[in-house]
This record gives sequence, C-alpha cells and structure tokens, in this order.
Amino acid sequence: MMLVERNDPMLPRWYRIQHRREELANTFTVTLEPQDHEDIPVFDCGQFNMLYVFGVGEIPISISGDPAHPAPLIHTIRAVGNVSNGLQGLKSGALIGVRGPFGTPWPLALAEGKDLLLIAGGLGLAPLRSVMYHVIAHRKAYGRVTLLYGARTPEDMLYRQECEHWRAHLDLDVAVTVDRATESWRGSVGVVTRLIAHALFDPAKTLAFVCGPEVMMRFCAQELEKCRVPGEQIFISMERNMKCAIGFCGHCQYGPFFICKDGPVLPYYQVKDLLRKREI
Repeated sequence: MMLVERNDPMLPRWYRIQHRREELANTFTVTLEPQDHEDIPVFDCGQFNMLYVFGVGEIPISISGDPAHPAPLIHTIRAVGNVSNGLQGLKSGALIGVRGPFGTPWPLALAEGKDLLLIAGGLGLAPLRSVMYHVIAHRKAYGRVTLLYGARTPEDMLYRQECEHWRAHLDLDVAVTVDRATESWRGSVGVVTRLIAHALFDPAKTLAFVCGPEVMMRFCAQELEKCRVPGEQIFISMERNMKCAIGFCGHCQYGPFFICKDGPVLPYYQVKDLLRKREI
C-alpha cells in the first residue's frame, strides 16, 4: 500500500460547502468548511487554491476571505466553464477537494509605512478583498490607503455593500466608476484608469496593487508611471490556465515565468514587455 504524505501538494483536503451567495448573475461566493479542523492551512493575501469538483475537474480560484481567519475558506467565482458551472450547481453540504494555497502573495510587508493604492477591475476586486481585510485590521501600519474600483455597470459591482462600508471609513479612500451608467447611477462614469490622476498619494512612497483584465492592468500601470510611480512599486496579479499549481505541467507559462509558482502576483517591471505582446 502506497502512503501519501499529508503535506503532498497534489493531495486535496476535503471541504464542505457551508454557504453559497449569489453576487451577480454569473458570479457567486462559496464558504467552505474544512473537514479536518486539525489540518487548516493558512494563506497570504493574493494566493489561490485549486478547487476540485468530483467527476468534473479542477480550477484555480483566488482566495477572497480574511487571512486572519483561514477557516472557513471564502472564494468568489465566475461561472464560465465546466468546473465553475459545476461549482455553481452544488448545494450546501456538498463535498469538494481543495489544494493549496499556492502562488506569490501581495507584498504587504513591503507596503508598510507607505501609501497603498489598490486598483481593481470587475472580478479583480476578489483577489484584493483579502488585502482590504488585512489593511483595516492593521491600519496604523500603512499611510494613505486608496481603493479604485471599476465595473461595467452599477449592476455588475462586486461586494457592493462592503464597498459602501469601506467608503464609510474615514481613513480609507474609495472611488468607484462604471463603464455604462443607469438612470439611478450618480457616481463616476468611465474606465478605472481615469480615477488614478485624481487619487491622492505620494508617488515616491506608494505601492500599487492592480488586478483585473490584462488590458486594464497594462493601461493602469502606464497611467501610474505617468503619475511618477516607479515600475518597481507596481504589482499586478496575473491569470492563466493552471493545472498542477506547482510548476510541473507548464500550462501557465508566461514568457520565462510560471504563473502558478512565480505569480500570480508579479512586479510590473518584470512583465512590462510581455504585456505589450498579444497571445502570450
């Protein structure tokens, strides 16, 4: 009989779906309760897990919960493929497999004592949600904290109530914009990059964390550089088709990098030239 070590990265832990909340028409958040309460891995902001649905497959999903409370696990998922649609169809009490956490986190230790600028587009707010939890819990460790969030329409805003709660904090700056407004919308209209020039931060001592579609991250980084934020102080979260999550299979190769182990969080200056090329 072959024995598999408990910390084998290819061996999933079993979690049960405790709760599922519909966020948007095709986006939902699952709360996962571990079945082994003596073996709960901790995670850092920006890392991801591989979620396995029996008989369907496995997909990488960023962790969007509070790193100070690794159980239960929180994941926000957009239903766009077989596995994510399979997850959406599971009811409370269903059992799934979880491998992880994997990947490089947001460099929050490097941001201590500096201004922190978070820029999210669409579902890109999910990997930055854990950063907001951490920053609020350790507010004195950071300077000015600003969240800039862009959504397609007001109906496509993720975590709307939380965004309103964060905005209510006197020591947090939160600005939201939409690409297309409705009659009831009274906020900003336009792409999220337009908010950068109006944000208050010291470019010399600012770290920027950017997450969203690649084209959005590229233009945000370019705008940040125009505002004199050095490329070494800009970090982006990349997304690729990850299979093994530990750099063996090569599915997530991006130039010289493997997103599963060298990312998903990468310094912008390292991938700046790659972002300009199509189909990489």
